[in-house]
Amino acid sequence: MSIRILPPQVASQIAAGEIVERPASVVKELVENSIDAGAVCVDIDIENGGAKMIRIRDNGCGISKEELVLALARHATSKIASLEDLEGIMSLGFRGEALASISSVSRLTLTSCPHTQKDAWQVYTEGREMKGTIKPAAHPCGTTLEVLDLFYNTPARRRFMRTEKTEFRHIDEVIRRIALSRFDVAISLSHNNKLVRQYRVGKVDDEAQIKRRLDAICGTVFMKHALRIDWHCNDLLLRGWVSDPAGSRKLSNMQYCYVNGRIIRNKVIDHAIRQAFQTQLQEDQQPAYVLYLEINPYQLDVNVHPAKHEVRFYESRLVHDFIFQGVMSVLQSNSTLTFPIVKVEEPVQCKQLENSQAADVTFSQPSALLEGRVIQLTSQNKKYRYRKLEDMVCQHPLKTLAANPTVTELSATSSVTPPRARYVKAPLALHTQSFGHILKIIRERYALLDIDKEQKLLLLSLPVAARWVRYAQLQPSKTGFKSEPLLIPIRMKIAQPERHIAMKKQTLLNEIGIDLQPSDDHYTLFAAPLPIRKQNLLKLIPELLGYLVQQPDSIVSQLAQWLARRCETEIVRWNYAQALALLVELEHLYPQLLKAPPSDLVQPIEIERVLAALTHE
Repeated sequence: MSIRILPPQVASQIAAGEIVERPASVVKELVENSIDAGAVCVDIDIENGGAKMIRIRDNGCGISKEELVLALARHATSKIASLEDLEGIMSLGFRGEALASISSVSRLTLTSCPHTQKDAWQVYTEGREMKGTIKPAAHPCGTTLEVLDLFYNTPARRRFMRTEKTEFRHIDEVIRRIALSRFDVAISLSHNNKLVRQYRVGKVDDEAQIKRRLDAICGTVFMKHALRIDWHCNDLLLRGWVSDPAGSRKLSNMQYCYVNGRIIRNKVIDHAIRQAFQTQLQEDQQPAYVLYLEINPYQLDVNVHPAKHEVRFYESRLVHDFIFQGVMSVLQSNSTLTFPIVKVEEPVQCKQLENSQAADVTFSQPSALLEGRVIQLTSQNKKYRYRKLEDMVCQHPLKTLAANPTVTELSATSSVTPPRARYVKAPLALHTQSFGHILKIIRERYALLDIDKEQKLLLLSLPVAARWVRYAQLQPSKTGFKSEPLLIPIRMKIAQPERHIAMKKQTLLNEIGIDLQPSDDHYTLFAAPLPIRKQNLLKLIPELLGYLVQQPDSIVSQLAQWLARRCETEIVRWNYAQALALLVELEHLYPQLLKAPPSDLVQPIEIERVLAALTHE
């Protein structure tokens, strides 16, 4: 079969298959076009769930007579003109395919009258012919689009449409989402000549009107439990509402997220919000929120999904941490923190590590600490360019192990329980160079080890092993900890006793790599040591200060041991590669554990007893 270019009609219907999924997709594209045109009033009329008729009328800028037919052509748009425009899109639409795709599977009438034109004009197209017929019409300033008999010429697609009630429910949800994105636009929705929704507008920045629309869309339960967010750092701004955990448990499907006014789905944002709620909701529960993220348009790509449902961030880690801190701060401001009393004994000796450069960000100038991140502004296109940040790994240990082989256990119990120095009564006769070979990962938390020469099987707890390694990383060198600047400084509210101890123990905190500075009634964290960079610092730092209130005579090594127990392991489900890397690091840092491992780290499997049971001896 020879290669040939598809006819325009076929190409348009292929595009329609990507864009026009159902009547709700048509409504979304046309209403977004109205908003891009500057409309402040949009009326939507639906018949038979959108299968028979969809009519969108707005009071936007309109389309001139000379451009009416061109507006229905593929890739015709007034929103972008160059590659530079494509990289910094602020409009909701930009591809110029919506009207052409919709007109290829329906009977479409476009009527418009711009403010600079006295008379209105109308163009009509029908299905595959797509030949516009233009004629004069009576119409106020603005535009009306009428879509009749959707999918009339593609019966296969029409068969996949659901019932009238279901299709209208999807349209109603689309309008709800758009109404939440623009409080300054009045929207009305009618179905079969009956007014179903009417979202009014009041004065600019009218809080009462905003709350009324929010209550009409999200309901009284959400409004009762909603917490206001206003979180910003440089050109990142997060605002909106998030329900407290009690309200989220009552709302199963209340998640609206907007990026620069565009309703989107994004895994980075979803993960950041879920992580902020992870200790307060069960796995089958979802947080409820209405959030608006404003970001430099040159730092995201909206040209990802055909229907523009998704975006991609160039600095996803930056956005993730920013949203996580914003949601976590408002959740913690709504609750009372309590600090457990923890006593720390003399720590175990181990090889010492120097902190490496931060895995997330590096700063070339001290002033970057105040700005939170490094930004460069180019004069050609005025785009913000974030410095490329490369991950770094920890340096090799620089100091040898002390001669004392005594091992003090890092307790596997809760941090509230004081650790006790335990010794293995009958030390395992282990290999002098290795714990053995990993045979299998059991329950994603334990490694089954085999010592070939001695025919022994051992079970090693991976979370406990990770705690030992983390403690080694937290050991300060002679020069103390190397403080690593945070990508975004964290502002936190701290109680009076903790504020007092923070001022009194400023030198001790600096020795452990924590740069905490007072600002009014808050404290701002500018830097932290690498081993705790990925922890929930909004929770960890106040807890550390609470511990210092209870134990004011603590030294750096005791703080390191406390942090080693309090820090959460990032890995929940271990795989073979992660376990192998951890085992190698553990053997390198703690060779004395090969001779006398603590009981909560390694347990032998009594093969002889198992064999005796199998042979009935």
